[in-house]
Amino acid sequence: MADLNTIIDLYLAHLKVERGLARRTIAAYARDIARFADYAEDRGLDAAGITHDTVTGHLTGLSRRGISRRSQARALSSLRGLFRFAVRDKHLPSDPTAEAASPKHRRKLPVVLSVEDVDRLLSAPDLETPLGRRDATMLHTMYAAGLRVSELVGLRLSDLDLEAGFVAVTGKGDKRRLVPLGEWAVTMLESYIAATRPRWATPSETAVFLSQKRGPLSRQAFWMIVRKYAARAEIGSKLSPHKLRHSFATHLLDHGADLRSVQAMLGHVDISTTQIYTHVTSARLVEVVRERHPRG
Repeated sequence: MADLNTIIDLYLAHLKVERGLARRTIAAYARDIARFADYAEDRGLDAAGITHDTVTGHLTGLSRRGISRRSQARALSSLRGLFRFAVRDKHLPSDPTAEAASPKHRRKLPVVLSVEDVDRLLSAPDLETPLGRRDATMLHTMYAAGLRVSELVGLRLSDLDLEAGFVAVTGKGDKRRLVPLGEWAVTMLESYIAATRPRWATPSETAVFLSQKRGPLSRQAFWMIVRKYAARAEIGSKLSPHKLRHSFATHLLDHGADLRSVQAMLGHVDISTTQIYTHVTSARLVEVVRERHPRG
């Protein structure tokens, strides 16, 4: 029977090689598991000595230290993955997390922009300048396809099929999905690729969105771009790019899209992740009734 540290190393390698998870995701699992390993080591427990009580004791300790319920639930999820892997590969006879109850937490409703706010944001860049045309194209593309920041800056020319109006997106776990772009985004991309991108592109460069330094634009740079135009459009200087993704999903549902289609376009594995946007839509309907109904 392998010791706990060996099992952990094997599990993290499994997440990287077999499941193809992103480096940041694996690092988050590793932090949660390392904290539990320290807890077990402090009590002189090896892998075989870990029980249901060990797991619940660890979670109770996190709670007493002021760790949020969301973080506690994530820690338990990390441990479940570890011990299910250990049982599957016969490193342990049973799973000590099998009966552990996940801490309950209320999911915060995502903050979304109104359609009018999105229009002002998309109109904020100066289309008379190369940087303005690039920035406008990025904002249009992100909102049109509901992309994550990493997906947007990671786009390659080969991912675009502008004639058909689709983009092939590589999401979490290197999973690929096709997302329609819509006429506005297609027009912006065609113009940018033909007239603006060549200013900064080297012959071997395949990234769609480039910086003036003739390389792919970074995630951090796009964050700054969004905040600059949010301030210019007077919709708040702390707007995050992810709120455009939230707005994409909510606006689709507001206009009659079905949940499964939105799930596919966002690249969510579990539809429960997408369902949060139905609550946003419901909350907005309640506001409308309160404001407009004579007996609201």
